[in-house]
Amino acid sequence: MMASLDLTFVHEWTAEILAARPLILPRRQFVYPRYADEVERGALAVRVHPSGAEPFLGTFALGFSDSAVPTGVWSCPDPGWLCAVSGGYAYLVNTRSPEEFVQIEYRPVLEVRALAEQKLLLFAGHHGLIAWDVHGKLWQTARLSWEGVQISSVDDRWLHGVGWDMLTDRDVPFRVDLETGTHESGVG
Repeated sequence: MMASLDLTFVHEWTAEILAARPLILPRRQFVYPRYADEVERGALAVRVHPSGAEPFLGTFALGFSDSAVPTGVWSCPDPGWLCAVSGGYAYLVNTRSPEEFVQIEYRPVLEVRALAEQKLLLFAGHHGLIAWDVHGKLWQTARLSWEGVQISSVDDRWLHGVGWDMLTDRDVPFRVDLETGTHESGVG
């Protein structure tokens, strides 16, 4: 599984994606989520060096072993936070205090997109979108699709995309207001 590294946002840490967990574990190590069964199997291992703090090893439980879902590390709108995605399971970690984390509720996340101009980190799932800003979760859309959200383009204020409508068995265009997360269907 090929891991991505997207450092679109300014960040106060460095991260190294490891091929495997090290044989000698560092003093500070964290497992995400805290109580995962067999977390080592296929997990994403990341050595994180927060600015002004002791480095730590983050082990992120694998969601799915499928190349269709993302795996990697993204910087976040808050420079102290890191986003790690392991087989579509997305975790946001406060690198200043690594025991503080949030797992995105989409399982799996199908796409992660950094919008630098809007200062948003977007997560696309099968049915909708979640936007994360410098303060945390900004919004979550209502259902945009019955199976798969496709992002077509993004401009200053709107995200344009397509979602499949089960009742008509066709793709329907939509647009999402990037400030509020409200959407309109049938518009491109």
